[in-house]
Amino acid sequence: MVVDQAGNSKVKYILWVTLLSCPFACGGSCPTRQAKDESALVQVEQSWAERLERQDADAVGCILADEFQDIDTEGQLHDRAESLAHIAHRRPGRNQLSEIRPHVHGEFGYVRGLNTIVDAEGNIRAKVRFTDIFAYRDGRWLAVAGQESLVSGTSK
Repeated sequence: MVVDQAGNSKVKYILWVTLLSCPFACGGSCPTRQAKDESALVQVEQSWAERLERQDADAVGCILADEFQDIDTEGQLHDRAESLAHIAHRRPGRNQLSEIRPHVHGEFGYVRGLNTIVDAEGNIRAKVRFTDIFAYRDGRWLAVAGQESLVSGTSK
């Protein structure tokens, strides 16, 4: 054990720093104790949209269950790893969610809505209807599946 001139253990210091930073570095920043209701599902959707805008794959990873699968606007199926890897390559833009309709059925829920993707100049780049399916596990909502459909007359 290494001890400094004041007699303090550096091992003790390192242990405290590790324990204090672990909630952030060890994935502890994922939400917990979410309500099992429709308003919580809306909050998850809004958080998901904001995290996509920031290209924050780690934060989105807190929302996606291990078995998550998504069907994109082109009909392609993507698993969780592919979905997270794609985040870094997203074009800049804001996600404006509307027409949000959450539903809770016991341990499962789903949300239907419209995402209007707007570029930096304020132009609508695309409108995408979506359905996301969630499972309530360990006190939080996890997305297990999603599907997007491009609204006619908009481009990607």
